[in-house]
Amino acid sequence: HLLASHYVERHVGAGGNGSHSTGAGEHCYYQGRIRGQPRSFAALSSCQGLRGVFSDGRATFLIEPRPGAERRRDTLGTHHHRAHPTPPNIPPRPGQPQEGSSSPWRGAEPAQPRAPAQVRRAQHTVHSETKYIELAVVNDHQLVSGGFIPSAVPSSPQIYKEQLNTRIVLVAMETWASEDRIRVGDDSLETLNEFVKYRREGPPGHSDTVHLFSGRTFQSSRSGTAFVGGICSPARAGGVNEYGNVAAMAVTLAQTLGQNVGMMWNKHRAAAGDCRCPDSWLGCIMEDTGYYLPRKFSRCSIDEYNQFLQDGGGSCLFNKPLKLLDPPECGNGFVEAGEECDCGSLAECAKSGGNCCKKCTLTHDAMCSDGLCCKGCKYEPRGVSCREAVNECDIPESCTGDSSQVSRERGGRGGTRRGATGHHPSSVPPQCPPNLHKLDGYFCENDQGRCYGGRCKTRDRQCNALWGRGSAERFCYEKLNVEGTERGNCGREGPGWLQCNKQDVLCGFLLCANISGAPRLGELSGEIATTTFFHQNRYVDCRGGHVQLVDGSDLSYVEDGTPCGPGMLCLDHKCLPASAFNFSSCPGSWDGKICFDHGVRDAAAGRGGRHTEGSRGGDAVPWQVCSNEGKCICRAEWTGKDCSVYDPIPEPKPTGETERYKGPSGTNIIIGSIAGAVLVAAIVLGGTGWGFK
Repeated sequence: HLLASHYVERHVGAGGNGSHSTGAGEHCYYQGRIRGQPRSFAALSSCQGLRGVFSDGRATFLIEPRPGAERRRDTLGTHHHRAHPTPPNIPPRPGQPQEGSSSPWRGAEPAQPRAPAQVRRAQHTVHSETKYIELAVVNDHQLVSGGFIPSAVPSSPQIYKEQLNTRIVLVAMETWASEDRIRVGDDSLETLNEFVKYRREGPPGHSDTVHLFSGRTFQSSRSGTAFVGGICSPARAGGVNEYGNVAAMAVTLAQTLGQNVGMMWNKHRAAAGDCRCPDSWLGCIMEDTGYYLPRKFSRCSIDEYNQFLQDGGGSCLFNKPLKLLDPPECGNGFVEAGEECDCGSLAECAKSGGNCCKKCTLTHDAMCSDGLCCKGCKYEPRGVSCREAVNECDIPESCTGDSSQVSRERGGRGGTRRGATGHHPSSVPPQCPPNLHKLDGYFCENDQGRCYGGRCKTRDRQCNALWGRGSAERFCYEKLNVEGTERGNCGREGPGWLQCNKQDVLCGFLLCANISGAPRLGELSGEIATTTFFHQNRYVDCRGGHVQLVDGSDLSYVEDGTPCGPGMLCLDHKCLPASAFNFSSCPGSWDGKICFDHGVRDAAAGRGGRHTEGSRGGDAVPWQVCSNEGKCICRAEWTGKDCSVYDPIPEPKPTGETERYKGPSGTNIIIGSIAGAVLVAAIVLGGTGWGFK
């Protein structure tokens, strides 16, 4: 695991009184391989006994102290342990259960193949760039009173790293030592909603997602649940995970984190048989199966993650932690105290950076070794694109010309700060600036949609994403959503349905044209409601279905931010004026010039979009682009939050005259260790446990 330098442990006692500690604490956590076994792995904790997971490449084993071992140490003070293979019996071939055999986890289902996700080919840079999930963990009281605390381990999240190019950073752990701070019930969805509410209202702390580890057995077919695509959202970035044993909870965590980054469970797609799970023996992490210990993500899961990023999700994952905790180690891929560079292992350095970095020292005349803004051991010039926009509502990022992208002041296009015109002594690798998107409210899709949360919202897009078909005609919404029935409504009211007001019909039940079969996302509840009207001498097809995700999210209604009329957008099944959304404003000069007239022009403006040079009051949208941080995106020669600072790009120096960038490095990125025996297994093994009962 990576451990943030601001890692915090908090133990909450009676009355909510808590004690805090920072740092890694006791170092008794290990990961590695079995000597002489190249396909092996091991993830172990020696804190108060030995527990963890290891494999010789053929079979996987669990090791843990025997029950009561703490009270029954021998005369030498040593613990007694037990190790057993998982599963304990030789598994049958997939699809051919042995007679009389049963799964070691109750409720397990045989593996089913899944159909591939329908995705566009991803932009190269956004997917090849390393992502970082900053994870916080909470241990409930039942887990603590049962004698198990997921302790921390120094391990790299190998499966997430190797298959998803995503690292996991533990930023905080909270333990409810005396009592639970919320009601932890049998219903995992109710517990999840209570938990994220607690985190919103609880002690402040930065994380991309927060997960509850519980000692309670949930009344559900799965041992965990999480908000699908909820990463980076304060209201939805969370999950709950039931503890069975180290291996079982490890995969549960891998699965719920997968849900957070857009991965799905989908039985209908599973039946199609085209998901191409790379491990036909053990199965894949997000499959509906419970016999084995999966270590791979299927092609479907990877495609779903890529599509999530392509649609503008996960913007917080591109913020690389500036500092991590633990002793520095050359070869871990992070520039630490006393290092000028670190391109990783020998194999990683051979792919990139090895010619510029030897033994974590920059070679002669090298300024950098790797990173999206390093080429040929030199910084890419300021303005060179390093991350393309993934959609109309995204913003492309560009290099700063040195390592100044780590500055908290990110004025100008691509985060260029004033004075960043040359090479400055710094051991921070030249990474691409943070991933930003346009402010909410910009027009998109030929003025048919609006940007909202970094995505272009239209009913057509929503119908296509859910059913693969376009939206039904306006006539369908006007006729059906005023009924207040299952086939047309503006939400539930007790056991019944709410009628839409006439002005709100375009924000109610989602109606699409000629849909059939199963939805691409989620599960269909009931059947598709089909209604046909004869209107203006032709037949009009109106169809809709009630679709839910495993986290309880309802996909059956028009999304917030979708246009519903001139200057009007949907919010909570109501059609409201854009002014009611209180969209942020672009900064500008005293005479009303947005971004001092030095900003990048919005592409929609060139297509005749409805824009204005004034403020964003009402439905006024500026010609110039501003980010979700409320800062102008400046033309190349201007910088600052409002593009008021003239900062021309310097002429490149002739070859050979560039001053060699060397010097003492500060503590920048330090690999750490504290995640629990559960965390280590979950991420080192990418889920080498099982999350099904």
